Amino acid sequence: MHEQLLGQHSADRLISQEHIEFYRENGFVQVNDLLDEDELATLREYMEESMSAKEGLSVKTGKDNAAYARVLNQKVNTWRDHGGMATFAFHPRFAEIALRLTGAKGIRFFHDHALWKMPGDTNATPWHQDSPKWPMNEDGCMSIWIALDDVDENNGCMMFVPKSHKVGKLTNISLHDPVNIFDFVQGTELADRKPVRVPLKAGSCTFHDGLTFHYAHANKTDKPRRAYAIIYMPDGTTFNGKPHMVSDGQSCTPEEPLRGPMFPLLAKVPAQR
Repeated sequence: MHEQLLGQHSADRLISQEHIEFYRENGFVQVNDLLDEDELATLREYMEESMSAKEGLSVKTGKDNAAYARVLNQKVNTWRDHGGMATFAFHPRFAEIALRLTGAKGIRFFHDHALWKMPGDTNATPWHQDSPKWPMNEDGCMSIWIALDDVDENNGCMMFVPKSHKVGKLTNISLHDPVNIFDFVQGTELADRKPVRVPLKAGSCTFHDGLTFHYAHANKTDKPRRAYAIIYMPDGTTFNGKPHMVSDGQSCTPEEPLRGPMFPLLAKVPAQR
């Protein structure tokens, strides 16, 4: 518990300057052994409880859309119904790594989501960017994606297109009725860039920029592929006024920073003395 309260020091153990440079150049980075065995077991238990519970303030997306459910069984803002999930959603270790990777002066929480890719008949998650889905004016938002099971191309590991975050914000891609995002970059260097597959051991993770092209393989195994994601944004990120399940009903003002109790500041650069 003492280490968990010292997110800065545990970040020192997990990432180096090479991680930071790789992330900024390529728009994603792998971080191994983010969770120890006890933390991994605890998060699995909490997420099982959260996903099986009746919905409260969290939102199960795609529950009325069978096509979406074949891509992802997902619940957003699990922390609002499960105090144990909140300890991971607001974990200082994770936020400190996000702060260092982005180079922001502060990192705020936007939302979390539990991601189960169900066995047998699920589809791949198509190539997309995350940022077009989120109600933010500025770039710089990012995700941590934590594997709760070993993942590879057989059960839904992620793939990324290096440097694709540099192309800017394109369009929102439907996960169950997608268009080909590469159609938007035909004739550019990005169209021919080779994607990178990122298998992970349980307890390891990736961080990726909200503009980075990414994809997840279908789950062809007989067990769910479980992952936990947290969305972060630089402090000062402003609301663009567009509807979103997380910001709706939160008295967010267009062109004003997203802040307050729903979007807490989790890490910041220490003030110089």
